[in-house]
Amino acid sequence: MSDRERITIGELSAPAGDDEPGEPVRLPVVDVLTGRGFVTGKSGSGKSNTASVVIEELLDAGYPVLIVDTDGEYYGLKEEYELLHAGADEECDIQIGPAHAERIATLALEENVPIILDVSGYLDEDVADELLRETARHLFTKEKKLKKPFLLVVEEVHEYLPQKGGGGETGKMLIKIGKRGRKHGLGIMGISQRPADVKKDFITQANWLVWHRLTWDNDTKVVGRVVDSEYQEAVADLGDGEAFVQTDWTEVDVRRIQFRRKRTFDAGATPGLDDFERPELKSVSDSLMDDLAELTEEEEQRSTELADMQQELDKKRAKIDQLESELEKARDVSNAARQLANAFSRGDATMTAEDVEARLVAKDDRIEELEEQVESLQATLDEAHEHIAEVEAENQRLRESTATLDFVSGESPVVQTSFAGSDSASNDEDHPQPIAEDADNPTTTEPSETPDEEVETNQSWDSQETVDRLHSEPIVSEIEAAATQVPVDSDDCWRIVETLATDGPMAIAEIESRMDVPVQYVWTFLSTLREQPFLTRDGNGAYRLERDVIEREIEATAEQESLDELLRRFEN
Repeated sequence: MSDRERITIGELSAPAGDDEPGEPVRLPVVDVLTGRGFVTGKSGSGKSNTASVVIEELLDAGYPVLIVDTDGEYYGLKEEYELLHAGADEECDIQIGPAHAERIATLALEENVPIILDVSGYLDEDVADELLRETARHLFTKEKKLKKPFLLVVEEVHEYLPQKGGGGETGKMLIKIGKRGRKHGLGIMGISQRPADVKKDFITQANWLVWHRLTWDNDTKVVGRVVDSEYQEAVADLGDGEAFVQTDWTEVDVRRIQFRRKRTFDAGATPGLDDFERPELKSVSDSLMDDLAELTEEEEQRSTELADMQQELDKKRAKIDQLESELEKARDVSNAARQLANAFSRGDATMTAEDVEARLVAKDDRIEELEEQVESLQATLDEAHEHIAEVEAENQRLRESTATLDFVSGESPVVQTSFAGSDSASNDEDHPQPIAEDADNPTTTEPSETPDEEVETNQSWDSQETVDRLHSEPIVSEIEAAATQVPVDSDDCWRIVETLATDGPMAIAEIESRMDVPVQYVWTFLSTLREQPFLTRDGNGAYRLERDVIEREIEATAEQESLDELLRRFEN
């Protein structure tokens, strides 16, 4: 990709510098893909059309994008372009959840598949929020290595970056992309109809801004502060599709531009009385469809197999518990019989020696039989543990390598496209200026950006502090107890939990790859330890140490020891 490559978005509607009205307006591709854009305007002013025009131009030039669609209105792009429409609705090409975020990022960045991430169909907003957050996080992480120009488009950005309120972890992730994504090649374009509701840190970081018609006072005041006071009133008089465009790369700071109409179907248009006809949408290659279907089927088979084995394992555990209970009772009876025999030998019982001896032989035989059954079942249980561990490890390797998507057949199959992208990226960083405080719309102090190596937030310890706490009571005893359940050195078990403390959450396959311990023993140890509340396992099979739970258990033990010491002193 040439740094001079440009896309045409419209034409000048008023003189700007030496240019006359009607002159084509072109934006540099590198700056759009890697920069920070903000498009705003009231409903019907043309902001979504502008976003679609930019996207169409980028797709025409061969550059994929990822669009976060909050209203389900961007599927119209499929009338002309091959995009993967992913979300929760049956109308989507595929149905996905947060667990598929990494696969989505891989398709977009490494396989050059343009994607519409449609979050409008999720009934649980937290699921949609997590999906966006994890997808953005994986994009950011992958771009550190790839450094490939790529644009993330976020509709209704004020929902994730509100001016009033923190915005949560998803907002922090988007702010991180806005502040630091450009040096890795990752750009972001936020779209909102209410600039007064958007976090000002995001607006001030933008190096290209599009101001469509705005009429609310709080919104026009933002124009006055960010652009200039002369545009504060003029912005209310802009026509449909017309906007003030503010860019860092032109000699003229602000240009009045008439954007062209997008070519593709307008799925976001206000419904009228005419019959609605959905256009014929493009489908993409069958190869990606087949891969997704095959991967999904394989994962489903493995999940079913794992569930069946887990059920059988539970039955065997229940049988062992029953046999061990019978064995304990038999031993108790045997002990009683021996006591009776001793009593008989002393002459203080009425049973004959033959009766006592017969009962003892019978009980000994029963004990031997029960011990053989327990030993046999325990061997079967160990084999089941090993098999489950192998299947679970293979499942995790599959998830890590493919992050498979749940395929749903629909009208428009999914396809891989052959978009090409360059590895070049701009390393320039902008230095945004703060916006002045406004009495009607005060800014709020926001927390600083989260660093790349983020510390787990459920306790503000570093990794070494977590390891130290593992060696405190009662945690150390619980770990040692779990270590006795596997035929490996206690040191190896400690290496497992200390690895989780420093590098977790981690899956079985990843843990096993770091140490010389058979995977079945890693699985058995962690499964035993997971009976304790401080070790949890998520839906993707990743284990993590809950630091807040560890702290509570340590504090409770310390308080009990203090109380016991006081009682001892009182008794003395």
